Amino acid sequence: MATRKYQAQKFESNSMKKAVDALTVEEALQININKKPFTVSMRTPGDDISLVRGMLHSEGIIKKPHFIPDLILKKENEDGIVTVVNLTIPTEELGEGYSNSRTLLSVSSCGICGKTELADLSFIGKTIDEEKKIDVNLLNGLFDKMNAQQHSFHQSGGTHAATAFTIQGELLFAMEDIGRHNAVDKVIGKLILSEKLKKASILTVSGRVSYEIVIKCFKAGIPFLAAVSAPSSLAVDYAKELGITLFAFCRDNRATCYSNPQRIKTTIPLHNLDTKASS
Repeated sequence: MATRKYQAQKFESNSMKKAVDALTVEEALQININKKPFTVSMRTPGDDISLVRGMLHSEGIIKKPHFIPDLILKKENEDGIVTVVNLTIPTEELGEGYSNSRTLLSVSSCGICGKTELADLSFIGKTIDEEKKIDVNLLNGLFDKMNAQQHSFHQSGGTHAATAFTIQGELLFAMEDIGRHNAVDKVIGKLILSEKLKKASILTVSGRVSYEIVIKCFKAGIPFLAAVSAPSSLAVDYAKELGITLFAFCRDNRATCYSNPQRIKTTIPLHNLDTKASS
């Protein structure tokens, strides 16, 4: 259930008419680890197992990407939406992300909400050393493929999307959620559960790029990140530091590369390629 219909009144050109709009569902999911509440995520219901598995990986809550914890979807509300998920994770499998202090609420609009510190910077010093190159002319087609998978967005206009591709542009998985970070976690979780994480070379997102989306991309080992909208300054700084080739403003047959342009394969001389423009 990604959308719900709501009655509304629409005003246009001094006229008013009644309408029924489909709006994206946002519901709370409480995540318990070893019988203790860990966090509450505001998300779009659906693909909850992938969301949780991706979050466990992205935030370093478990140490090994191939470890699959016992997970039980528990407690449904009157609409049949899962409201609680219980995880059992042996102590030896818990990573540093589990011990980082958190508040109970993690909202859909901001990936760092629910945390008391900006980030665990222990990964600084490591980089993605990827020799593969991307054809810049491939990007526009990737966003066309992502758009075709945004079924909830076409109904409600209220979801974000994240999509994983191979270096050749083969679609692996596409996920939607009201939260940008949730959509990314769902894709990464799906890749892990399907044992296709190593095949993923490109991650596309439908909105802005924050520094935390860059970190999620890095922890998944994906060297190319492309977005429809703008990156933050910190996202660019992290992408440069972590070895990610970051594209933004990927629309209308345009793209701006902000970091590691040496991985771009194009007939345009590299010194003529726009690597700094803001739009």
